[in-house]
Amino acid sequence: MGGCRLGMIVDYLSHATILGFMGGAATVVCLQQLKGILGLLHFTHATDFFSVLRSIFTQFHQWRWESGVLGCCFLFFLLLTKYFSKKKAAFFWINAMAPLTSVILGSVLVYFTHAEKHGVQVIGELKKGINPASASELAFGSPYIGTAIKAGVITGVIALAEGIAVGRSFAMFKNYHIDGNKEMIAFGIMNIAGSCTSCYLTTAPFSRTAVNFNAGCKTAVSNIVMAVTVMMTLLFLTPLFYYTPLVVLSSIIISAMLGVIDYQAAIHLWKLDKFDFLVCISAYIGVVFGSIEIGLVVAVALSMLRVLLFVARPKTMILGNVLNSGTYRSVDQYPKAATVPGILIIHIGAPIYFANAGYLRERIFRWIDEEEEKIDNMSGTELQYVILDLSVVGNVDTSGISMLDEVKKELDLRNLKLVLANPGGEMMKKLEKSMLMESIGKEWIYLTVAEAVNTCNYILHTCKPPKAAAADATTATTEIAAAAYDNV
Repeated sequence: MGGCRLGMIVDYLSHATILGFMGGAATVVCLQQLKGILGLLHFTHATDFFSVLRSIFTQFHQWRWESGVLGCCFLFFLLLTKYFSKKKAAFFWINAMAPLTSVILGSVLVYFTHAEKHGVQVIGELKKGINPASASELAFGSPYIGTAIKAGVITGVIALAEGIAVGRSFAMFKNYHIDGNKEMIAFGIMNIAGSCTSCYLTTAPFSRTAVNFNAGCKTAVSNIVMAVTVMMTLLFLTPLFYYTPLVVLSSIIISAMLGVIDYQAAIHLWKLDKFDFLVCISAYIGVVFGSIEIGLVVAVALSMLRVLLFVARPKTMILGNVLNSGTYRSVDQYPKAATVPGILIIHIGAPIYFANAGYLRERIFRWIDEEEEKIDNMSGTELQYVILDLSVVGNVDTSGISMLDEVKKELDLRNLKLVLANPGGEMMKKLEKSMLMESIGKEWIYLTVAEAVNTCNYILHTCKPPKAAAADATTATTEIAAAAYDNV
């Protein structure tokens, strides 16, 4: 996928999606750590909120208060060091050393008090050494190779989505950019190499990433240090971890998770954009009450729905002249912007595609009907020209061309003239190929709204035929535009 440059799928994870996913994943990880905090031997493998609560309260009689007290004490210590380091930036190292200090203190405490005999679970005996190479175990001639490929594609895509979501979550904190293609290639190479060395399927684990983040790690060198440390530990230090209490590890992970739940950002989303807040909450609820996959799918689906709504229902607005200048802006945004008598200027705010062509046609004629009704009520200058501002219409498909043709024919029946302002290069090509340009007339296509208005005003105040008057009103700028069009 990285080789095929499919990293653009990362762009479908919006800021609101990442925020909700991050909070939901952190909540799920915290709930899973209650097993260690309460000293439970058996716990659900499900990650949803209800399964975790069911597993906790159905084993109420197995809760160990000793483990709970020890976990709360270490959690308080970790949160206190984090708070102190935030207040005193010079003492950042205190927060960075707090997890390792907790592991050492917890191990020493259990060793001298024999707390493992009183409900505090410990890691116990660990195997020494590193796993052997497994390249010889790969079986490409297996009858199950098809099933393995199908499962690999599905798990690979899910792992990739989760890994990139985790990466973007923390990239957002540190204000750096995630390259989706590089991430895909990194995940792929890492797992191909790992398959030859007895490794687990590797993604970007949220809990370990959060611990690194809270420890102040800044570059990939931290992973090298961690890998070397783990290797040295597996080779020489595993006996030292026999008495390490699991509750300490749970406390470290919970303290890290609490640091990445950004409720203030969610409140800011509510104030700024209600739909983004809905996306954020949907991702959070999907992750917490369903699964990480469900949360991501729901949030991305809502984000895509919003994009489709933007395309299918683009904004149109009436433009007016700002203080007799050459600038034309929305009359709703600028109340002092004055409409031009006899001329209706309509701004179209998106490319014209099949999804919005019918809607735009309906909106154009609704604006025309409203303008004519207003003129009738106020006895103003009769409407004669409709100018379409196409400055942001980057492209148009065949449905859009057909729509413009229908608008042209309908305006002709109403004795109104269609004028186009600032169409893009792609649109000019399609107007010419569809012969619609000849139908409209090259003299009715202008570089700016101001030029189109000046020409229409000139015609309104002279007795010349429209084509001749338009030719007389052509300025040096429109000549440049015509030359540019000819080059295209």
